[in-house]
Amino acid sequence: MTKLFLAGALFAQLGLMQMTQAPLPPELPWHGASESLIAGADNPWITPGEANGFTATPTYAETRAWLERIDAASPLIRMEVFGRSPQGRDLLAVFVSEDGAAFDPAKPVLFIQAGIHSGEIDGKDAGLMLLRDIAFGDKRSSIDRVNIVFVPIFNVDGHERAGIYNRPNQRGPSNQGWRNTAQNLNLNRDYTKADAPEMRAMLALLQRVRPDLFLDIHVTDGSDYQYDVTYGYQGAGRTWSASPHISRWLDQHFRPDVDRALARQGHVPGDLVFPLNDLAPDEALAGYAFSPRFSQAYGDMIHMASVLVENHSLKPHRQRVLGTYVLYEASLRLLAEHGASLRTASRQDAAARPRELPVGWRQSERTVQRDYLPVGYERYRSAASGRDEVRYTGRAGAPMRIAVHQVEPTGHITRPRAYWVPATKPEVIALLRTHGIQVETITEARTVHVEMLRLPGATLSAAAAEGRQRASSGDPRRETRDEWMPPGSVRVPTDQPLGDLAMILLDPESEDSLFAWGFFNETLQRVEYVEGYIIAPYADALLQADRALRAEFETRLAADPAFAADPDARLAWFYGRSPYADARYQLYPVGLER
Repeated sequence: MTKLFLAGALFAQLGLMQMTQAPLPPELPWHGASESLIAGADNPWITPGEANGFTATPTYAETRAWLERIDAASPLIRMEVFGRSPQGRDLLAVFVSEDGAAFDPAKPVLFIQAGIHSGEIDGKDAGLMLLRDIAFGDKRSSIDRVNIVFVPIFNVDGHERAGIYNRPNQRGPSNQGWRNTAQNLNLNRDYTKADAPEMRAMLALLQRVRPDLFLDIHVTDGSDYQYDVTYGYQGAGRTWSASPHISRWLDQHFRPDVDRALARQGHVPGDLVFPLNDLAPDEALAGYAFSPRFSQAYGDMIHMASVLVENHSLKPHRQRVLGTYVLYEASLRLLAEHGASLRTASRQDAAARPRELPVGWRQSERTVQRDYLPVGYERYRSAASGRDEVRYTGRAGAPMRIAVHQVEPTGHITRPRAYWVPATKPEVIALLRTHGIQVETITEARTVHVEMLRLPGATLSAAAAEGRQRASSGDPRRETRDEWMPPGSVRVPTDQPLGDLAMILLDPESEDSLFAWGFFNETLQRVEYVEGYIIAPYADALLQADRALRAEFETRLAADPAFAADPDARLAWFYGRSPYADARYQLYPVGLER
């Protein structure tokens, strides 16, 4: 969410090439018990980050070489390739277990995803330290009752586009990777549409190992505050969740246990922080709405306990890495003790079939109060911006209460019995299978009685988003039809564990539907027309013969001056009501079986 990108060229123009770091605010002094986790210089398994004092993070090649070495040296650690990036780099997953090649299904699985935004790489460096301590140190017992899957660098191509100017608001490491992939896709906006080959590989890995707890490790942007490790999940604090039993488990077990562990080690844990106004950071916090394109919201939709971890960018990389290590270790202890109850919660959520689901989210005017630990700031007049800007002082402010805006649904969709996707949309059918959604394929043509949605108010975005032109459904008009489905079409029942995800993907009103992501834009284009010398006399005759039609037309003329003044729009109105019009224009081709 970075709002300022300072490129090397800009520094050169200003004569500031000697600056290797943006003018960050003063850092808060910090020491904590977790510093004892750092290996000594004489340790043969010291990680590359520890060896350089956490000033730099190892490159992809250095990371892989270190992992291959520990894989060869320890029977507890096994590395494998689970995919390949657009630039040809292997995607690496590390399996940590006492079980050998196959995980004991009775043990819960902790899945750690690091480097989805590869400039935010704390999760990788902390994970290497934990692997070392499990294999050769005093943490081996942490996998007595839990198995680990660790992806050290998800966005491997972005990781290698490293530089000192990539994240000007982040305090280290010196070689920060790039947020997006080599295809300029943000992987943390790709969980539903799965355009990136990296994401398709990740979804396959998740379905294979079926994690009980999923951690997605990031570093924040934004304001200064005292917290060094913040995190959140869907349903936190009794807000809406597609997996309410999991959310309650996270509220009852994860948050208190992890917070205590971090505090004992000298860290300052907190909820996610998004200032409502960057120029007044202590006035109120925004309610950030996460839809299933984001990792933790996708996890919530598939009933996998998922936590978004956002370490604070203005804390030193060393401090952030140590806090991440503590969070990992606390998560392992938690799963060992409460993994069975988490699995029960997951099964309960997977068995639920809610009648309605929200189609999207927006910030509400409703607020709640929460405790907040600010950092002091002052204002100064900037000659560049011409306004008063914020300058953080590096001094802890007094604890306070702050208003946090809540989020509310923009609308709801009702659960159908099933969706019918025609064989003419093979890419949609393939994507449903990629997500692990169960489909029933017909081998012979069939006519099905379904509800279908016509989208006369649909619009397309003016700008590209994540490589696509997004669409908005408007207010659909519902029609009941007998629809012919060719061989290869699929019926997608919603009475299945991933039925909620099927609804979010296939209902065009959902803000993360495949329609919204541009998979059906062809339905919005008109392909046949009629000339005025044909339709005008036809329309004149209709006005004379059909009083009801004439009354409807006159009402439209009175209500819409722009329409009344547009001859082509007036004739198009009659064409759309004639038997010559395309009966499938603006008709969403997926049927809803009620």
